[in-house]
Amino acid sequence: MTGVGAVLASGTAATSALKVVTTRHAYVAFALLLCVGLYMMIANPHLVKKIIGLNLFQTAIFLLFITSAYVDGGAIPIVPSGAAETETFVSPLPQVIVLTAIVVGVSLTAVGLALCIRIYDEYGTLRTDTLRELLRDEGSIPERAQFGDETTATDDGAATDGGVAATGGETDD
Repeated sequence: MTGVGAVLASGTAATSALKVVTTRHAYVAFALLLCVGLYMMIANPHLVKKIIGLNLFQTAIFLLFITSAYVDGGAIPIVPSGAAETETFVSPLPQVIVLTAIVVGVSLTAVGLALCIRIYDEYGTLRTDTLRELLRDEGSIPERAQFGDETTATDDGAATDGGVAATGGETDD
């Protein structure tokens, strides 16, 4: 047995996975935050809770960047003049990227919450299913076509018959 089968048969895959879970707490937190944030964005019909899920998802990505940039025994990358470069230095780039992403995330959250306020003032709800029904009743969203229905709505609101002419079903091909 070679490859993956040998690793699975020996049980080292489960042992190494358990070792990662017990020693790399930041990666476990990353996975949990990512899953919870993604679930909240997909499964929750409330817009504010979707924004909270987006923030959890962003926090997971920030945690992954900072955790992956960690260097054991690393020093600040400031070298005095005349000193030898013998130390291991930490790159400041991941921290700079995360700080920029935090600013973008806060801005995105502010815009999303401002839109939620406007939507609530206009429609009185923040549930996506209720908003979809209200917009459909208003005529802003077209009705969904049934599966197998060949009629489609055009831009001017008139329905077409999928290219079939009104005279006996013949086309001009």
